[in-house]
Order: sequence, then structure tokens, then C-alpha cells
Amino acid sequence: MASDQENSQDANAPDDTSEKEITRGITIMKSIIRDRDKAVTYNVNWNADNQLIGSNAAKLASYIGTLVRMHIPITATRWSNKELGSAKDKIWTEILRSFNIEDTTIRKKYILQLAGKRHRGRRMGCFCSPKKRRKFQESECHKSRESVKSHVCIQKRLDETKSDATSLPPHVLWKEARVGKDGTVRDDVQHIYDECETLSQSISTAEDQENRSVLSRALNVPEYPGRVRGKGHGCTPTSLYKNPRRRNPSNQEVMETLQALQAQVLQLQKDNERYRCMEKCSSQLKETSEKASINCQNKFPEGISSCQLYLSSPTYRLVGKGKVHNTSGDLLHHRPLPDGHLKVSVDVVLDKDALLPIPDIVSETTLLQDAIGSFVAWPLDLIFIDDEVFAQGSQQLSQKIGSRQKNKRDLPVTSLPKKRAFVPRYQISLETLVDSSDMATAGAIRLLDMEEDIFGYSCTETIGKEDLEHIFRHQELGVGVIHTYIRFLYDNFMRGNDQLSNRFRFVSSSLVNKALICREPDSCREHLVKRFMASSTNNLYLWPYNSGCHWLLLAIDPLKEVVYFLNSIDGEWTNYPDMKQLVDTSIKVFRSQRQARVPRTKSSNITWIKVQCPLQRNGIDCGYFVMRFMREIINMNQIEIPITYFDEYKCAHYTRLQLEQIKEELCQYFIEKRLISI
Repeated sequence: MASDQENSQDANAPDDTSEKEITRGITIMKSIIRDRDKAVTYNVNWNADNQLIGSNAAKLASYIGTLVRMHIPITATRWSNKELGSAKDKIWTEILRSFNIEDTTIRKKYILQLAGKRHRGRRMGCFCSPKKRRKFQESECHKSRESVKSHVCIQKRLDETKSDATSLPPHVLWKEARVGKDGTVRDDVQHIYDECETLSQSISTAEDQENRSVLSRALNVPEYPGRVRGKGHGCTPTSLYKNPRRRNPSNQEVMETLQALQAQVLQLQKDNERYRCMEKCSSQLKETSEKASINCQNKFPEGISSCQLYLSSPTYRLVGKGKVHNTSGDLLHHRPLPDGHLKVSVDVVLDKDALLPIPDIVSETTLLQDAIGSFVAWPLDLIFIDDEVFAQGSQQLSQKIGSRQKNKRDLPVTSLPKKRAFVPRYQISLETLVDSSDMATAGAIRLLDMEEDIFGYSCTETIGKEDLEHIFRHQELGVGVIHTYIRFLYDNFMRGNDQLSNRFRFVSSSLVNKALICREPDSCREHLVKRFMASSTNNLYLWPYNSGCHWLLLAIDPLKEVVYFLNSIDGEWTNYPDMKQLVDTSIKVFRSQRQARVPRTKSSNITWIKVQCPLQRNGIDCGYFVMRFMREIINMNQIEIPITYFDEYKCAHYTRLQLEQIKEELCQYFIEKRLISI
């Protein structure tokens, strides 16, 4: 009995609630669910800062918390997790069903950010200690009350002042949110407000948004990024100050800036090199002109010679061509020539705006283009004799000297012409034209038409500023420059010469190269076979081949099935198996299509000959060597190339002068074709 009484007393004993925590329970918002089922929606308002205000703002905020508990697992640690995307979409869809909100990106962003805050508060309430949880809840409740009071104050002040919400400073809203129910303001709040008013008079708006706001300065607290103190949730510095957000430059912008800086450095280097070259040329020409006589100058061949005419002002450039008359006692319009000048007849004008160094008084001519076909006086240091004429004059003078020495007559050694330093006149002129034209800008191009007789099809070659810079700086060449030189060879050697045009053909490096051989071998083979089938007699096909980082030349005789391999780095054709397989297969297909009979013992033997051509001594001259190989092969007019190369051009290495001659021919061709004009 005693035991039963004790158990009965224990059962009737009151529960101990000293350690039990009082909770407010879960908010369900059943009223919104019922109204939603009745197709009733709530209107919400937004202020000018895109913040939620009005009587239904608190109801929407609470409903967002309910939806977060329904759709977001409490174990989700990061709100930005992509796996929560579908759950966020469900929250947004549910809100649109119950509230009249525009379905826009800015509204959705605001609502989901508010949902993220509710989720963080939920996690804090579940995983923190009771003491920390109560502190957090009190803080959140205080913030919520301040936010609601702030919005109420905004509406009240708007009604009083009839102004826009954006005109109210943050510290005004901060003060109004801390006014008591009886309308009194605490001393500490008033002190902060007065200090904000004082600071606002001395700090500009730009300084306010760049560093810290007035309210943050008065409170002596840091300004966190992405928020504006005192303006509530959803207001950011970007939306408040109406300034674009600062961002780090993208990789493309960094590369563009780097390229612009490199272009500036390259331009400075180019100007420096041109200045040094002009200074050197001027000193050499000045030294020569000081030693020369007035009417008959020793630096020019005696008599009439073809020449090029330059001007040094405002820039050093080639302006025309003509003939210099270097004869003793010559007069210009019955008057003696000025000191340091020679008589020149003008044949071609390259710069239509060029002025005469000395205006013609008789005909009252000041422009060079008006002096075509007449005689003018030209400064000695701006006249350059064509290299071929000068070489012929030097050869004739040497022959005269040799004959006189045979006759045992004394001849002063000083009568021999001194070897002149090479001056890249056409390169200097073309570079000047480029700098004065639209080609000076990045991305500018010129188009060069390639006739059908050159590659077997009509096409257009693109020449960019970078291609010209490679020539000026003696850098690695691209296919555009190689094809332009092929057009030069065709125009100056083969056009109008049936023997050369029928003997030599070219293969386009744009249609047959390493990249296309690996990607589209059938297309490359078909093009080569079609090119071979176009010939009716023995032809030698010159094919500049680019292996990806190196130029070499193949000279193919498809009828004799011989391939001449000219490589300026002394490599073997076995190093290029894709190229060799393509050529062998194309020749075999060509043999089959022309129904040629070949002995079985030789059916698979295609002769490859490695020509002992000049070798380069660096890693950038391969393109220049290929161009010179093609020029010398066409100039020799032979289909068979000796294994030891042509005796006339046999050497271990090409000199820099021999390569500069190729560049001069290219630059002269650009000028004469008027591809670059001012």
C-alpha cells in the first residue's frame, strides 16, 4: 500500500519547468493558404530603392519564412548551393500565387535574398546554444522592429514633405526608427544624429560612397560591402548612388591593354630604329657629297642613269623616280645648277602631294606631279641610283681599269668607287607610307587579287599590318607575305613570257598545309592531283610548305615523278611523314588518271632528291630563304635542280644583304601596286 501511495504521489506531482524553454511555435500562415484557395491575392508596395513596404510587407516576410521551412532542408549549409535551385523556384512560384509581385529578375532576387536570411535565422535557432540563440533572436527581432518602424517613418515623412524616399538620408531614417512610443528621442541617438548632420556638411557624396557613409563614421563602425547602413534590406550602394559597380577587368580586357602597351613599345622601337638608320644614311651621304664636285659627282655614274627621288621633310620618304643627268657643265633652263644639286628628269610620281625641293621659276611649278617630263634640280643626298645601274657602271669602270693596267698605265687607286653601305630605301619608304595611312591602326588589311594562272584558281590574299611589321622587323613570315612574293615573281618574270609561265607553276600554301593535311587529307590530295592534271608538258610545281613552325620548298615534277626537297635547316623529308605521304599518293593518283604505264619494279618508286641548298643560321630566316629559292629557280629557267644547287648561286649561307634584297623587292612591289596609299 505504501508503495502504491508513493507512486500515486509521484504521478500527481507538478512538472519541473525551471529548465524548460518557452518557444513561440511554428508559424503556419493558414490565412494566406485559405485566401490562395479562394483566388485572393495581396498587394505589396515598393519604394524608390526597391524595398518592400506597406501593410502587407510583414505578412509577406513571415510567409517567406514558412515557405523556407517547407522546401529548404535545415541541413543546407550554403544558400548559394546550386542544388537548392529547384526549391528556390518553388518558393518564388508560391509567392507569386498569393501576392501581386512583378515576375522580374530584380523582384525575384530581393525575395530570395530575404528567404536566405530566414534560412540562416532558422539554422541559428536550431544549432546554437540556448544563450546564443536567445541573443540572436533578440537581435533579429530588434532589426525587424527597426525595419518596420523605418518604413513607417519613410511613409510618414513622405506624406509630410511630399518628396521621394531616396531624398531621405540614411541617418534620418536611423533616427526615426529609434523614436520612442511617446515621441521622445534618447540622448545617445540624438547625439549620433547631430554628429551625422555635422559630417554631412563637410563630406561630399563621392567621398561618402567611396569610403564610409556618414552614419558609419558617426557610429565608428565599419561599412560592410553590398549594404547601406540605415536603409534596410535590399538597398545597395549601386542602387542608392546610381553608379555602376566596380569590377575587376576580364582576361580579354587585360590582354587588350597588354597588346596596346606592346604596340606602343613596338612603335617606340620602330621610331628609334628608323631614326638611327636615317642618321646613319645622312652621315654617309653627307660625307660623300662633301668630297664630290658640284656638276660631275663621283658617287653617281657619269652620264644619264635611272634614279629614285627622296624627300626628307616632313618625313623621310620615296616620292618619285626619274633620271639623273651627271654631265660636266650641265645647265638647268640656261642657268647654273645650285650648289649640292643635280639635274633630274621626273618620270614617275609616288607622292602626289610632294613639293619640289626648289620650285621651278620658269614654269612656276611647285608640285612634283606637275614636273613630270621636265627637268628640276634635286639635292645630292636625296638621289639614289638604282642598284643595277650602279653595278653596271662599276663593272664597266673596273673593266676600263683592268685594260689600262694591262697597258701598264698608272691609275690612282682613289678613282675606284667605294663600296656603299646598303640602305633599305623601299623598306623605309613603305614603312613611312604605312605610318601615314590607315594601315597604322591595328586590324587594318589590304586585299591582293591572285589570278587563276598563279594557283589554278582565283582568290584574294589578305595582307595585314602584322605582315608588314614582320618584314620591317625581319621576323618570321606568314603565308600572306609568301603568296605576295609569288605574285611578284609572276608579274615580273612569268607574265608575258610563255616559256617561263608554261614551265613553272605554284601550289597554294593556303589550301595545302600541315593543318589541312592532318584534318582533310582527301581534300589536299584532290587539289594537288587537279593542279597536276592542268599541265600538258613538263612542269615544275613550286610549293612553299609550312610544317607549323618552319618553311621549306618542294619543287615537284609530276611527269618524271621527281620531288626536289629544299630545306634551309638541313633536315630530311622523313621528318615530315604526312607531307611525304600526301605527295607520293597524289603523284600515284595523277599517274593513274593520265593512264601512264610504269614498270612494276618502279611503280612505287617516286624519286626524292635532297638539294644541298644554302642553310640558315638562325630560327627566323626560313621564309626569306624559300622566297629566294623560288626566285633563283625561275631565274635559272631549269626544271632539273642540281643536287649541289646551281653553281651561280651556290653558297653555304645567304648573307643578310641577299635577304634584304628580297625584302626590298617585296616593299617595292607593295609601293608600285599602290597597295598602301595615304
